[in-house]
Amino acid sequence: MSIKSPNALAELIDALKCLPGVGPKSAQRMAYHLLQRDQAGARRLAFSLNLALDTLKHCRLCNNYSETDVCALCQDEERDRTRICVVEMPADLLMMEQAKCHHGLYYVLQGRISPLDGIGPDDIAIDKLFSRVQDGFVEEVILATNYTAEGEATAYYIAEMLRRKSIMVTRIARGLPVGGELEYVDSGTLAQAVYERKAV
Repeated sequence: MSIKSPNALAELIDALKCLPGVGPKSAQRMAYHLLQRDQAGARRLAFSLNLALDTLKHCRLCNNYSETDVCALCQDEERDRTRICVVEMPADLLMMEQAKCHHGLYYVLQGRISPLDGIGPDDIAIDKLFSRVQDGFVEEVILATNYTAEGEATAYYIAEMLRRKSIMVTRIARGLPVGGELEYVDSGTLAQAVYERKAV
């Protein structure tokens, strides 16, 4: 006779499997850890999840997570309102801010076009982006989606739609990392760096 987990434990393990990269074994280890060694952490996690679900919403302008209708970044009067940088996820926005390379505003797609996963343009709120860039202030849209097949498809779709609206569209460059040495760079990255070379 096989031993079954109590219903509450089985439900917890099953719920943890919703996290990316967490399979049945990892979910089981996490569940046992929270129950045996860190019940205070488990309660804090449950409280924080409930709080986030109850208070966070999407910023009306940039689509990032916010507790208010318009997030603090979009309200910042010192940001350059003529440039909007389009990123896939909130984590990408944070990386851009840490790099201090963009002083304009953002739009967070909350995903990317991925036909194999059944995700199309309507699933990532692209229409909201198109409405935003026609506010009379935006002069340039910087596409900072990832250089994956899905990220490229997303950038291409957005670029084509914005060109019809006579808005300047640029794409972040790709190539050698800062401090990188040629002998250690993969051939695809090296080739792209050559293709996107600039005059000096």
